[in-house]
This record gives sequence, C-alpha cells and structure tokens, in this order.
Amino acid sequence: MPAKKLKKTLAPLTTAQSLGSIVDSARKIMRKDKGLNGDLDRLPMLTWIMFLKFLDDLEQIREEEAKLRGERFKPTIGKPYRWRDWASKEDGVTGDELISFINNEEAPRPDGNKGPGLFAHLRALQGTNGGDRRDVVATVFKGTVNRMINGYLLRDVVNKINSIHFNSTEEIHTLSRLYESLLKEMRDAAGDSGEFYTPRALVRFMVQVTNPRLGETVLDPACGTGGFLVESYSHLEKQCKKVEDRKILQASSLIGGEAKPLPYLLAQMNLLLHGLEFPRIGPGNSLAVRLAEIGDKDRVDIILTNPPFGGEEERGILNNFPADKQTAETALLFLQLIMKKLKRQPRPGRAGVVVPNGVLFGDGICARIKEELLKEFNLHTIVRLPNGVFAPYTGIPTNLLFFDRSGPTREVWYYEQPIPEGRKNYTKTAPIQFEEFADCIKWWKKREQNERAWKVPAADLLANGCNLDLKNPTAKEDIAHLPPEQIAADILKKEVRITEIVENIRKLLSGQGQ
Repeated sequence: MPAKKLKKTLAPLTTAQSLGSIVDSARKIMRKDKGLNGDLDRLPMLTWIMFLKFLDDLEQIREEEAKLRGERFKPTIGKPYRWRDWASKEDGVTGDELISFINNEEAPRPDGNKGPGLFAHLRALQGTNGGDRRDVVATVFKGTVNRMINGYLLRDVVNKINSIHFNSTEEIHTLSRLYESLLKEMRDAAGDSGEFYTPRALVRFMVQVTNPRLGETVLDPACGTGGFLVESYSHLEKQCKKVEDRKILQASSLIGGEAKPLPYLLAQMNLLLHGLEFPRIGPGNSLAVRLAEIGDKDRVDIILTNPPFGGEEERGILNNFPADKQTAETALLFLQLIMKKLKRQPRPGRAGVVVPNGVLFGDGICARIKEELLKEFNLHTIVRLPNGVFAPYTGIPTNLLFFDRSGPTREVWYYEQPIPEGRKNYTKTAPIQFEEFADCIKWWKKREQNERAWKVPAADLLANGCNLDLKNPTAKEDIAHLPPEQIAADILKKEVRITEIVENIRKLLSGQGQ
C-alpha cells in the first residue's frame, strides 16, 4: 500500500499527551450526567463511543486501501449510521434528538428520514459467509446500553472523542497504552464485585512458555477483557512472514468466551485495537454446554485462561457435568471444561491455567478431578506464585497448572516463583513484572532440581489422595505462625468442603421426597 498517498487524506496524528487530555476531558463531562454512577458506568460509555469512532477511522483506511487496489469496499456500518454521518460535526444532532436517535427503536435520523435508531440498527447487523465484523458489532451492542440522559452532555463527549484520529500504527499503539490504563481502572473499579483480572506480566509469561505456533488455535473460555488473546495475537504476529500467514492469524487463531456484557465489549475493543479484524468471542457462559457433547470438532490446540474462582453456578450449569464431579467451585468446573476441550490427535493440546490454592489441596470432588488430570493428562508443571500477585483484589495464594494430552502424568515439576529480594509484597501500584520470570523461563528450557525447583512422581501424588499442595523441600520451615494468606486458603478449603456436603445432603433430601 502506498502509505504516502494515503497519509495526505488523513487527519494529523494524536499524541499520547493530547489523547490522555481528551479522555480526561470527556470523563469530566460525564460526571455531570445524572444517569451515570461512578466509573463502572462512565468507562463503558467511553468505550462504546471510542469503539464507534475507531471503527469508522479504521474503515476509512480500509476504503482508501481498496480504492488503491481498484477493489470495491463494503463497510461494516452503512449510511447514515457511520460515525462520520451523525457524530463528526460539532454542531450536529444533540439534546433529546440525539438521545432519541441512539436509544429508540425508531427515530428521526441525521439524514432527515425516519428509521431504526442507532443501537437498533447496530444490533440488527448480520455478517455473511460465516461471519464478519458486522456480527462483532451486532453482538457488542446487544449487551451495550446508553446510560447518559443529557443529550447536550453526550454531544460534548462525542465532540471530544471526535478529535481523536485512529489513522496510523503509531496512534493505535498510543491508544492501546491509554486503553490499557482504562482497563486497569476498570479492574480497580470492579474489584469490589469479585472481578479479578490477570496481571499482564503473568499473561505474557504463560503465553511465552506455552509458545503458540501459527496454525494452532488458542482459546480462552473466560477471556474477561481479552488479555490472554491479545498477548497470543502479538506472539503469533511475530511468526507471520507472508500474506498467507496473516490470513491464518486473522481467520482461525484466536477464540474466546465471556459471559458478562462489559468485559465482552472491552475485549472486542482491545482485540480490534491490537489488530485482530474479526474477534471471535462468544457472548455466553462457556460452561453452558454439556461436557458429554463436546467432540473433536470442538477441541483446540491451546487453552490459556484465568477462570473465575470462588463463584457459584446455577443448577442448570451444574447438570452439564458428570454427577460425581458437580461442584459449586467455578474454578473446578472450568478445569473440567478445559480438560475436555483439548485436542487429542494428531497434535496433543496443551493448557496453562491459573487456579487458587484450594484446588491443589482440595479433596472429595476436587480430588476426583485431579485424579483424572493425573491419569489421563500430562500435568508436567506447577508454578507456585508468590503471595499477593493478585493484590489488592484477593490475598488467596494462586498457582499455574500446565498440562497437555500427550499421555498420563509420570512426574510433576514444581517451580516456586520467588518475590524479589527486598520486597515484602506486591501492590496495585507495584505489581509483578515480566522480568521476574527470567530464571523460570531459563529453567523451563533445561530442567534441573534446585532451591526453587523439584519434581514428584505422579504415583506418589495419587497415593496421597491427589494432594498437589506440596511445599518446597529445600525451604526452611516457619513454625512461628501461619501467614494470613495460608489461613485464608485453609478457610476456603473448609468452605468448599462444606458446600459439597450441603449439596450432597440436598440431593439426598430431594431423592427422599420423590
């Protein structure tokens, strides 16, 4: 593509400083609107507005590229619903007329005719030939709501966002960095409601050691805002050498699932910003499928995920799992799904999963699931993370499980990731860094037992009730007192066991009443 010819038709670059200033100004305007309550309302509003502006700028670039190639371009959003049709003029539609155009099923449009409102039109978009970006837009806006009630304030916000120009690679990277800071704020705002997201350094480490290869399919069934998929995309993009490679990357490399509307919207925006033109993310609960019905066509090469834990699913979801492995612990349900979704042949699938410490030492249903994992999968590595990696959202200790379908487990390697010398814990402002995993990555390639790494025969684990919560044999015993995190983990273990007992009692009572 002749970049110089194209660049002349585009607006000037938006710098990181001006971009941050624009977004801050838009958020200040939003604080005046009575329909919004806090950042959990304001940031989603900002995201869908930026989404439409970004999409229109992207489509104008694609249209210019098509013209240079002498090809016809079919836009995702047609007139008069494109950003440039209703949002780009500062003195354009505003007030109650703007709110009506966005919210109502039918309303006067910017072209003077009456027709479907903006959201109604976007939700009705349909792709062709197996799906395209129109399906993405339709699904995004099925779960999106305009919460602003003052159309004049909304016009002011739109005018602010309109001064951002997404028309160069440099600007996309600039926005990506800003967007990541917004995602961080979303994580902070949502932390009180049980939403825990994976630190970027941890995501990057898991992707690097799992090492997705071009032509493989990567799945995150609980993708949140898309961190694992974005990092996998970047990892795979470096392997693209020709046009055909990029087609493979775009068409069949990444799949996600996210049940909640807000993270779903954020994931779509995140992936589009980083270069994936048609994100394939399902908007439903990945657990809402019967395990017995998952066949070879549904399996993937790689699963990387940090599934929610400590939650509780409805009875209809639990019925999708074997009767002897139904549990209230969401992490254990996702672990079973992951095991079922990995490819068997010709190339055994592999997975990297974040789990709470309770999964390692849990008995009962938890032990039965781990027995299957050891006997039918190769659980080759457990990385024990230092306390506080997910601070301040939770103090529960966490671990990384890495396994594949190459055969039963012979031995499990443990690696205890240390906290840097001189540090007592991680915080929101001082999180874990990717560089801290350098020694583990070096060890991963050439494994030897040392003060941080040890291995245990699978037979010993099976004989010990599948307890995977093994301490580092070289570590000094601290007999003074238990750390608060260990106390919390012990309490969680008891709570999980109590929940299972209550559920069994409920089943027995239900059976007696029939």
